[in-house]
Amino acid sequence: MAEAVAAISPEQQQQQTPSASAFVGDRVPDNANEHCPGPESESAGKADGCAGCPNQEICASQAGIAGPDPDIAVITERLRGVKHKILVLSGKGGVGKSTFTSQLAFALAADDEDREVGVVDVDVCGPSIPTIMGCAREEVHASGGGWSPVFVRDNLGVMSIGFMLPDDDSAVIWRGPKKNGMIKQFLRDVDWGSSSSSDSGDPPNLDYLIFDTPPGTSDEHLSVVQLLSGAGITGAVIVTTPQEVSLMDVRKEIDFCRKAKVPIIGVVENMSGFVCPACHGQSKIFYPSTGGARKMCADLDIPLLGSIPLDPSIGRACDFGSSFLDTCDPQSPAAKAYRDVI
Repeated sequence: MAEAVAAISPEQQQQQTPSASAFVGDRVPDNANEHCPGPESESAGKADGCAGCPNQEICASQAGIAGPDPDIAVITERLRGVKHKILVLSGKGGVGKSTFTSQLAFALAADDEDREVGVVDVDVCGPSIPTIMGCAREEVHASGGGWSPVFVRDNLGVMSIGFMLPDDDSAVIWRGPKKNGMIKQFLRDVDWGSSSSSDSGDPPNLDYLIFDTPPGTSDEHLSVVQLLSGAGITGAVIVTTPQEVSLMDVRKEIDFCRKAKVPIIGVVENMSGFVCPACHGQSKIFYPSTGGARKMCADLDIPLLGSIPLDPSIGRACDFGSSFLDTCDPQSPAAKAYRDVI
């Protein structure tokens, strides 16, 4: 995956990542209905003439907004020192996206102590990253440069709404605008300086900033893409499982990336088989009835980064908030698969 990330230059990120006007334009989209009120109208997405328009949901979420969000420039400056901004996406829930995000972050940080890594938990209503990364009961503190992320290692910081909830069972019952506002604060107000650095006010020198997103292609995804339009997105890693019920939603996620002009780094097929902890033999639990991720990637001309089998040690590492690669049998198929992907 590191090679795929390095192949996407900063110039390509800027060219491929759309500006906010790609979603909130100053003209009527070419595929709009005949009586479109215009994407900047207060009635955008809500008027009778909007019924059945393919842009209706996007226009409704942005109705009345004129021009780009002024905070985009602030976010661009805030993240100026971040080398790689990676989205981890999945069309279907429960495919192990947050698990992969956490283990990717652990591995990147462990591989080089001088490498600075950050994780942003964009899954506002289901923030599992604090538990998976072993920092569930920590708190966010304000510093001179903004909110301070929780550092699980000297070179690995985490930001999540999970740190702000009164307890682990508290539900976040928010509509889109409030969720989008929280995501904006994560991008605009967090000081990603290392745990040992002082409040200099300078942009962070992060090597990787990884965004763990919820399933689907909705508010959170649109917000991240729009707000990072100035800073640029390195690309997206899309996580799936082998069976068609997951792949059919992943194809929608791929379509979203292409329409939003987010580069696709590649696809990871998770839970590609069950590994017996005794003999290391594998069984197909989720049968790839349509050829699995390998065939889908070949059909859509997308890199397959690798296939990771099920292993009880992965679930155990997530429950205890530890790095799977630090605690597993290094010769296990799952450990080899993770190292090959990363």
